[in-house]
Amino acid sequence: MVKALLAASQGVVSLQKFFIRLSFVINVVGTSSKHTDQLRDAQAKEIAYKISIDKLKTSRRLNQIGKLQRASDNRWSSHLKLVSSLIKIFSPTCEVLLKIIKDGTGPIKGDVDSAYEFITTFEFFFVLHLKKEIMEITDLLYQALQRQSQDICNALRLVASTKLLLQKMKNEIRDGLLSLAMSFCQEHNIDIPDMTSPYFSRGARACNELSDHTLEHHYRVDIFYEAINCQLMELNHRISDRSIELLRLSTTLYYKSVDEPFRSRDVIKLVEKFYPEDFNEQEKVVLKIQLQHYEIDVVQHADYKLLAFMSELCQWLIKTRRVANFHLIYKVASIILTLPVSTATMEMLLSAMNFIKTRLLKRLV
Repeated sequence: MVKALLAASQGVVSLQKFFIRLSFVINVVGTSSKHTDQLRDAQAKEIAYKISIDKLKTSRRLNQIGKLQRASDNRWSSHLKLVSSLIKIFSPTCEVLLKIIKDGTGPIKGDVDSAYEFITTFEFFFVLHLKKEIMEITDLLYQALQRQSQDICNALRLVASTKLLLQKMKNEIRDGLLSLAMSFCQEHNIDIPDMTSPYFSRGARACNELSDHTLEHHYRVDIFYEAINCQLMELNHRISDRSIELLRLSTTLYYKSVDEPFRSRDVIKLVEKFYPEDFNEQEKVVLKIQLQHYEIDVVQHADYKLLAFMSELCQWLIKTRRVANFHLIYKVASIILTLPVSTATMEMLLSAMNFIKTRLLKRLV
């Protein structure tokens, strides 16, 4: 899921360039002990200077010297930490890159110079803050999806709130993000382009093409809107309305709220719509009868209200020997418990198919 969302982010050209340059900077500065020491010294000097001009407050645990966080492909939070750490120690990072350009030799010197030029542009700052805003909104959801516990109710609520917050960001935060990037540029003495000037796409200027778009339009539409749309599209694709309905119906069997009544019809709907081949017609009739008794014998039991997860419900049915009376309900619960495994298995199979297709196409060329 995390890899897919990162891939969706990189579907926007400006964001793809951002990640490529950012990964290069992390590899150059973060993998060398010499450069790590230089980064630490540069931070210490910056902190001391800001304290001397009363720009930083002094207190215990404040102004800690940090490092550029490395990102993992499987951990969305690590990417948020990476972006946040770069914003915090941007000037010391640039100082280290300039030392490498000055003292370095060979191809690395040219590569670092090219990376430095890119990360000191307004577009880089804009994308940097854009990614931070998006990741802050989506981080809670991705942490929930990566937990081992199967708290489906909370996951559903986070999916809905994440989509709404992304849409709200799309409608309200655009101008504020531009102002934030401009302020960051001013703080670090980076030139701010004229947003009313025409924007030329790659090759357009060389072909003497007239541009109907301004730079402001480029940042607003081509980067800001496109980045958020990619996240929303990927969320809708990965967690479609059908998937949400499946998850919602799957939560019916176990306790959720004192004020929320048990809905036996949702269990029947779950079986008929999503698992029609796992239950024959006779079993469906028997399931309806079992649900009537289940609502009285299980749902109204004091212990039932203490159950937090589906796995606990299954264990409780076995422990109290009620599984014999409600064997079809236990079967439904067991199927629901396999959802994370079956979903992960399907994603692995699709990834394997893509890998095989790529290898075969390379052989054909």
